[in-house]
Amino acid sequence: MRLGVLDVGSNTVHFLVVDAHPGAAPVPAYSHKIELRLAELLDDEGAISEDGVRRLVDMVDSSMRVAEDKGVEEVLPFATSAVREAANGEEVLKRVERETGVQLRVLSGGDEARLTFLAARRWYGWSAGRLLLLDIGGGSLEIACGVDEQPDAAISLPLGAGRLTAAWLPGDPPTSEAVRALRRHVRAQIARTVGDVARLGVPDHVVGTSKTFKQLARITGAAREADGPFLKRTLTREALATWLPRLATMTTAQRSVLPGVSEGRARQLLAGALVADGAMDLYGVQELDICPWALREGVILRRLDQMEGVE
Repeated sequence: MRLGVLDVGSNTVHFLVVDAHPGAAPVPAYSHKIELRLAELLDDEGAISEDGVRRLVDMVDSSMRVAEDKGVEEVLPFATSAVREAANGEEVLKRVERETGVQLRVLSGGDEARLTFLAARRWYGWSAGRLLLLDIGGGSLEIACGVDEQPDAAISLPLGAGRLTAAWLPGDPPTSEAVRALRRHVRAQIARTVGDVARLGVPDHVVGTSKTFKQLARITGAAREADGPFLKRTLTREALATWLPRLATMTTAQRSVLPGVSEGRARQLLAGALVADGAMDLYGVQELDICPWALREGVILRRLDQMEGVE
């Protein structure tokens, strides 16, 4: 059957059409997305701006037209941290439903971590052993670890690249003092979670998902996304530590011409790199693999599992 997953993320609103059925990997058929960056479209009171809400409604509406055109049988709509934590989040959800008919399901941070972990587990299989997952979104950092399809630990921290950039890194480039202050904040937040994960044992395999990790891997030498999902792509802490000082002194325009870095994500790349570096250091990770599947695939896989159960 043909499914559509509508992902209202903190950076991107993405409507992905896939051909899928229980027991098989979902195959992407069409992609419709916009870099809305809701995590950066907040007013002084933490509410999504009127412009942001209007653009979100327009994108949801256009996604439903795409769903009709592409023959989608079921749409799986969800929202993550930007809507979940916005001061006017409930009002935004009601307006989206009133103007488009779409009822967005708001995922908790734990839901995000568990569903992304499921996607990574299915991609790498049981041979990966104890899996440690790191996912840097626009609004939050998700951490999950376990040996099964459900992680034994699922943690969400407000350390998304968009959120941190807006709150901590004014200036282009930001001052060295601002960078150091953000580094201290990120590491203090992550350090609180290390014990909860360490007690589960040393991971056999560490993976990173999300655009931030993909871009960091690309600028440190990994293959292009255009070369296909089955090439092994890695990010080492050594390479990341080498790049961090360079990223800190670059302007947004300079970052945007780096390999694999989009113009819309260039401003957030430094904050994302600080989170990645802090997580890899504090969790003792010297190298991680980049997983092609993440939250959207986890949502699809969970729905397919439910369909299989019914049958």
